[in-house]
Amino acid sequence: MSYADQTQWQAIQAFLPPTYRIDAGNAPREEYWTWRGHQVHLDRYANPAASARVILFHGVGTNGRQMSTIVGLPLARQGLETVAIDMPGYGETKVAAGAQERYDTWVELANDFIEYERARDPRPIFLYGLSAGGMLTYHAAALNRRVAGIVGMTFLDQRVAQVREQTALTPMMGRLGIPMIHLLARTPLAGLKMPMWLASKMHTLVNDRAALKACLKDRTSAGNWASLRFLSSYLGYAPAIEPEAFDVCPVLLTQPAADRWTPLALSQPFLRRLRRVEVTTRLLDNAGHYPLEEPGLGQMNEAILAFIERTLARHKVERPTQG
Repeated sequence: MSYADQTQWQAIQAFLPPTYRIDAGNAPREEYWTWRGHQVHLDRYANPAASARVILFHGVGTNGRQMSTIVGLPLARQGLETVAIDMPGYGETKVAAGAQERYDTWVELANDFIEYERARDPRPIFLYGLSAGGMLTYHAAALNRRVAGIVGMTFLDQRVAQVREQTALTPMMGRLGIPMIHLLARTPLAGLKMPMWLASKMHTLVNDRAALKACLKDRTSAGNWASLRFLSSYLGYAPAIEPEAFDVCPVLLTQPAADRWTPLALSQPFLRRLRRVEVTTRLLDNAGHYPLEEPGLGQMNEAILAFIERTLARHKVERPTQG
C-alpha cells in the first residue's frame, strides 16, 4: 500500500522531463484516509503557508502518483499545497472487502474528501482532473458547491453519443457495446471485469510507444480492469447540477494540443453549456492525453497557477460586497 513498494510508476515517470520526476528528496508524504471501509491512498505536498490547496483526480488510465509527477510536485514548487487521491480500484488504495464500486462512489468520495479537507483547514480548495478526472472535478463541484475553481484535462459528458463513440475503442463499440454494458450491469454479471484498454482508446493515452508499453503494464493505472457495474455508472452518470445552472466556480480547460484520444471538440459541447461561470481554455503545445512533453507540461502548470491566483484575487475584491 505504498508507492515505495512498487516500481510501475517509476518506469512511467522515466519518460517525463527530469524536473518532473519524483525521488527520495522530493517525494510527497503518503497518507491514508479511511472512507466507507476503503483505505484511500493520498500523495500530499503539505504547505501550511499556501494560499490555496489543489486536490488532484486521476482518470481511468492513470493514478494519483501520476498526478503528483505532472501537477502535484510542480505546483508545490510554486507554493501551493497539493494532494492526489487514488480512487478505489486504482493506485495504492485498498478497497473495502465486498465493495461494489460505481462511478457514483468516486463522486461521493471526492465530495466527502473535500468536506474532510474543509473541516481541518478553511483555505480555498481547487480541483484538478486528468481525462475522466476532468469531468469528476465538475461532478464533485456540482455536488459539493464549496470549491473555488476546477481545472480539467477534458470535460467529457458520456451521456452524449458523439463522446461515447469517439472515446470508446471503436465507434461500433460506442454504439453497440455500451448499450450491452448497461444491460449486463443490471444482471448478476455486473461484477464482471474487462480491461480498460478494451473498453476505451487506451492505446492513445500517451504519444510515445515505449511509454505506452510501460503504462499498460501497470495494473494500478492504464492496465486496470473495471467492472461492468462501474463502466455503466460512469457512462450514464447525471450531475447534481446540469451545466446550464452551474454557478459554483470558474472553470479552466487545459487541453493537450496533440491529444489523440479526446481532442478539444469533445469538450466544447459541454463547456458551451456553462453559461453562468467563467470558462477558459488553454491549449498545451506538443502534449498528449497524459502529457509527457514540453512545452505543454510547463504551459499547463503556468495556466493552473495563473487561474488560481486570478480567482483568489477576484475573491478578495468581491468579498466585501458579499457581506
